[in-house]
Amino acid sequence: MDTAARSQWSNPVMWLVVGLPLVSMVFGIGLVVIADRDADDAIVDKVDRTGQMQVANLDADSRAKQLRLGAVMRFTGDAVQVIPVQGAFDRHAPLRLSLLHPAHSAADRVVIVQPDALGWHAASTVDARQEWNVRLEPMDAHWRISGRLPRGQHAVALQPAMQDPG
Repeated sequence: MDTAARSQWSNPVMWLVVGLPLVSMVFGIGLVVIADRDADDAIVDKVDRTGQMQVANLDADSRAKQLRLGAVMRFTGDAVQVIPVQGAFDRHAPLRLSLLHPAHSAADRVVIVQPDALGWHAASTVDARQEWNVRLEPMDAHWRISGRLPRGQHAVALQPAMQDPG
């Protein structure tokens, strides 16, 4: 058998020595591209970053808890209504209602609801086929209440994010 005429590329070990690092480099670059393309941050709050830790400001949630605020947001075909349930709301000021998609921030919406006889309202549609994180706050954002609107439902209870234990 003449080993001098045999190419080194016909040796399976040579394919492993060269092929495995090349394949890992291709997959590594692919993972970086995928991670960069879908770098949509799910946190909509302004946060302070210290190293790898994110610290959110919870003053607005704490203020809503102190004021004992609670409301119900409901929607029909082309209208959104916010009805106060408890707490001392300023019934003459408009409020900011944020509909935040849990996975795609491009679908997030902000609706300014205006005071009416029952609470606040706005002419706007809500896609009931999606789930939404709902946040209600005044224009100066000194308090906020929130809730989660599951797919297919047309109303959600909004309350402070900070609750008493128990």
